[in-house]
Amino acid sequence: MKRSLTVTAAVLLFAAAACGGQRAAPGPPKGPAEFDADSAYAFVKRQVEFGPRVPGTPAHAACADWFVKTLRQWTPDVAVQEFKARAFDGRPLEGKNIIAAFDPDKKDRLLLCAHWDSRPFADHDPDPANHFKPVMGANDGASGVGVLLEIARCLSGERPALGVDIVLFDLEDFGEHANWRGSSPDSWGLGSQHWSKNPHKPGYRARFGILLDMVGGAGAVFPHEGTSLYYAPAVVRKIWDTARSLGHGKYFVDVESDTLIDDHVYVNRFAGIPTADIIDYDGRRGGFPSSWHTVGDTLDKIDRDTLAAVGRTVLAVVRREK
Repeated sequence: MKRSLTVTAAVLLFAAAACGGQRAAPGPPKGPAEFDADSAYAFVKRQVEFGPRVPGTPAHAACADWFVKTLRQWTPDVAVQEFKARAFDGRPLEGKNIIAAFDPDKKDRLLLCAHWDSRPFADHDPDPANHFKPVMGANDGASGVGVLLEIARCLSGERPALGVDIVLFDLEDFGEHANWRGSSPDSWGLGSQHWSKNPHKPGYRARFGILLDMVGGAGAVFPHEGTSLYYAPAVVRKIWDTARSLGHGKYFVDVESDTLIDDHVYVNRFAGIPTADIIDYDGRRGGFPSSWHTVGDTLDKIDRDTLAAVGRTVLAVVRREK
């Protein structure tokens, strides 16, 4: 996804074990619950167990079904938005955006989102032999979804002041291959482009949105991302102030980054919802994590402390809205 721009432009169905077998993910809470990092990790692990979630593969279809069944444990209001798109090279694609609504009758709402597909090409792998192999996407995809699934589990036991919509975007990471000779910036975020132009409810509005992407890596750094600052500076301040108040300032740093192409570009541009991106991008190390778009984006890169910092911050933002 995600390319840097230089200018502004849970009860698991399979009883999957968290903590590498230490214990199973917790079930739906009976009241307000704390964000459980082991549960979030288990949700990441389960996605990875399907294999790369590349559109058009059995793993992709099976994972989509699992999302729907899992989310319906916590809310009956789960919908699948199927759509067609074309890849940068012209091939036809079929995608599924998955939407879970909490308190759907409330007009004042918050949007939480992440992409669930994984990259079909490891085109930034240091070994050119891997450049057309699929990416497992443990961090780039599964981590953000894992955090949102755990937030969904927590929300099922309470009624925040605002309604909450969790949207899992498909076809975010089918953007142009690094060796592609054309220039196709809008080949990324195909699911968010479709949803932003055709929301699951006509006239859908939200007070603001939060996008999660690559939020599970050890030593992650979440800067004030440039596109977020352009469209949603107040949302950035709200998130980073909340993180600092919870003691997560080492992750949520007060540094401005490059502007990035990610799903929030289209949510801001087409849906008009001010949306900020929490994404691991450290200019001091050259940008994205070293596992980004490589065959090394595997479960061993996921750190529970990072998942906890992000999940607890986002859940606190939701709960503090009045």
